[in-house]
Amino acid sequence: MLDALRDAWDGLNGWIFETLVQPALYAAGLMEWAEDAFDWINFALFGLLQVVIIYAVCRPLEAWQPVEPRADRRSIRTDILYTLLTRLGLLPLIAFVAFSSLGARLSGLVAESGWVPPTLETLFPILREWPLLALGVYIVVLDFGEYWRHRFQHMFSWWWALHAIHHAQRQMTFWTDDRNHILDDVIGAVWFGGIALLIGVPPGQFPIVVVVLRLAEAMSHANVRLSFGRVGERLLVSPRFHRLHHGVLGSGESGRNFAVLLPVWDWIFGTADFRRDVFPRTGDPDLPEEMATGGWLRQQAVGLRRMGAALFGRS
Repeated sequence: MLDALRDAWDGLNGWIFETLVQPALYAAGLMEWAEDAFDWINFALFGLLQVVIIYAVCRPLEAWQPVEPRADRRSIRTDILYTLLTRLGLLPLIAFVAFSSLGARLSGLVAESGWVPPTLETLFPILREWPLLALGVYIVVLDFGEYWRHRFQHMFSWWWALHAIHHAQRQMTFWTDDRNHILDDVIGAVWFGGIALLIGVPPGQFPIVVVVLRLAEAMSHANVRLSFGRVGERLLVSPRFHRLHHGVLGSGESGRNFAVLLPVWDWIFGTADFRRDVFPRTGDPDLPEEMATGGWLRQQAVGLRRMGAALFGRS
């Protein structure tokens, strides 16, 4: 089954390259970029797959029982633009250009030294025999890392200046998940990818981990009046659980409910709020209006300016 899916994926990638990309490169005299372009198609297809899965799951939930009507469609369209740029274009392109050659060089240096970095599978050999167990462990470890990255986004003033773009949205939907400053996204990609490399997530399982965590994040932002119940709320992050984090009183350093997938991290570190019948309005009235209702470029510029002020003490 997995082999069939992989063959279909490779076939689609090859068809797009041969039919659309390769002729364009040849016409432009850029065939030296052919191999890189082929790899780039994988980034775009994987991003498109994420968007399709998330939309198929979350949009019906929002139509079923919304917390509030979609009153500000302009800001939602801005969030959609964030998602398209993040999943289909801008961030994958930056990650590819900046880190692909660096990763190859590091792998070469490690191979030449003869040193084999320890991974979870070398520390716990049973994971090699139970791939589903290994997948679950990778998800738990990376989710733990995402919890602390989120805590740090609220803890450090310069990082909060960037992350505040995410919290400025007063019309929260599942599209809001990707509403981030581009620099914040780059930091997040390095953080997530670094942990994945450190623990040795296999290339074949990495996309599955990404889809699981991305779907959990998108669903937690959905505009749906949904709680998982007294027990379920302690097992998985629900839209109700995360909406409290985005509530007007939940932003900045006083935030609660930072977890992406597993609320256990909030419970362990004392940041959990398990009230099940509370669906507050979202946004942060202390932030500039441009961060809530401005376009993509305006929000990016304001976030960068605020980060500079936080770093260098300017008002």
